[in-house]
Amino acid sequence: MAVAGLEGVVATSTHLSKVDVAAGRLTLAGYAAEELAPQASFEEVVHLYWRGALPREAELAELRRELAARRALPAATLDLLRAAASAKVPAMDALRMAAGSLSLSGVSGAEEEAMALVAAFPTIVGSYWRLLQGEEPLPPRTDLGHAASFLHQIFGGEPAPERTRGLETYLNTVSDHGLNASTFTARVIVSTRSDLISALTGAVGALKGPLHGGAPGPALDLVFEIGSIDRAEAVLRAKLAAGERLMGFGHRVYRVRDPRADILAAAAERFFATEGDRELYSLARQVEGVALRLLAEHKPDRVLATNVEFYTALLLHGLGLPTPLFTPAFAVGRAAGWTAHALEQLREGRLIRPESEYLGETGRTYVPLAAR
Repeated sequence: MAVAGLEGVVATSTHLSKVDVAAGRLTLAGYAAEELAPQASFEEVVHLYWRGALPREAELAELRRELAARRALPAATLDLLRAAASAKVPAMDALRMAAGSLSLSGVSGAEEEAMALVAAFPTIVGSYWRLLQGEEPLPPRTDLGHAASFLHQIFGGEPAPERTRGLETYLNTVSDHGLNASTFTARVIVSTRSDLISALTGAVGALKGPLHGGAPGPALDLVFEIGSIDRAEAVLRAKLAAGERLMGFGHRVYRVRDPRADILAAAAERFFATEGDRELYSLARQVEGVALRLLAEHKPDRVLATNVEFYTALLLHGLGLPTPLFTPAFAVGRAAGWTAHALEQLREGRLIRPESEYLGETGRTYVPLAAR
């Protein structure tokens, strides 16, 4: 029997992440996400996914050198981004187009392609944003870590440690999350023995869809619309009465609180303690409390907890990222998981080829065109 959307169907096995929907736990390669994400560097997480263990000091230094050496984009990729900026295409479209052009960097072999993709994604996103603002892309710096380099590509200068740690925690938190639509897309593509650049180009295309990429921007828009806590209850009650969804609450997978929301809530609290708009942070926390109370009252039969979009929006906004870069930033983090799944699929060596259930007509007879 066909299963709509393949929901609940186990399509493969993995050593990369486990999503426990009942308990609200996310395990990343054996580590609780709430332990790994706030402490590890992004490069440590990449090493963990690609090689099965956290790196030793020399291994980490080598991986950092290898990634830093691959940050520069091919000239043709920059030309493509210039053309995209001239047409003002959305940032996710630019990332999708540019990802496919990385074949021009001369890489060969799955591991080299994985390295090139993870290294180049921040440069693509940062370069494109600067071009959209009428500014020239910055040459990548090789003396910064992955998260700091991403911030440099967007804003220039050297980011403060608190800003870098906030972004790094975010990238680690979203780096992998089971067999979601974009990860499945990457695995299907590479299962045909296609290359990783094709696989991640497809994954970016899947993430671009609003049913998967999510809507962290609207989650923050809700807070801005409310403006002050004395308006929160009236605004939220009106939205619920009109049948509107409260952005940033509820998740298709988790039946309890999204564990990634807890990680990013803590990251936001640390960041806003010293940087950013503290009043906005305080308002967002109060709005969250009112929203959860009203959701429990309005839909007592459903668990509608805060999801990752709410604190993604708050944290990335605090870090200075413009809303159009929220989903591309997600892709920068998820590139670690996408490449790791693609490499895992290549090792498995089996073509992903599910069946379909035919529901169309049968027994039709062809009638020549003149007789129709």
